Amino acid sequence: MEPSYRIVPSSSPKSASIKDTANSLGLHDSLQYGPRSLAAETKSGNGLKERLENWEATQDNLKLTLERNTFGMHVPLRKLMERKIVSDRPHTLCAPQTNLHLDILMGRDESIDFPDVFLGREAGPSFDIHNEIQKNARS
Repeated sequence: MEPSYRIVPSSSPKSASIKDTANSLGLHDSLQYGPRSLAAETKSGNGLKERLENWEATQDNLKLTLERNTFGMHVPLRKLMERKIVSDRPHTLCAPQTNLHLDILMGRDESIDFPDVFLGREAGPSFDIHNEIQKNARS
């Protein structure tokens, strides 16, 4: 976690295209601009997708930085430690793909998202705990 006051995720790093780095002969100038990256040249889009994917991480980093400056280093360390402990624990038998404890620590307990409703299965969760325990005991 790098302390940052950034509210919005940073945009993707700027990469120079062949048009920007061409010399007088029309070739890429490796000495001045470094080696050519084909991955950066073929990357399409305006970076909105990457910014949306990094939105939660940026917001979380901002909150932890503000707490660190307000209360001291122990608060973000304690929160990160609690999140790690909770995420390492096995899930419940009824809903194996949810982690309610981690949702509470991350502040997502008051929102309902798509995975909360469907749990990744079309048939829904099986609420027969006794059969789940018997399956786990046999294997």
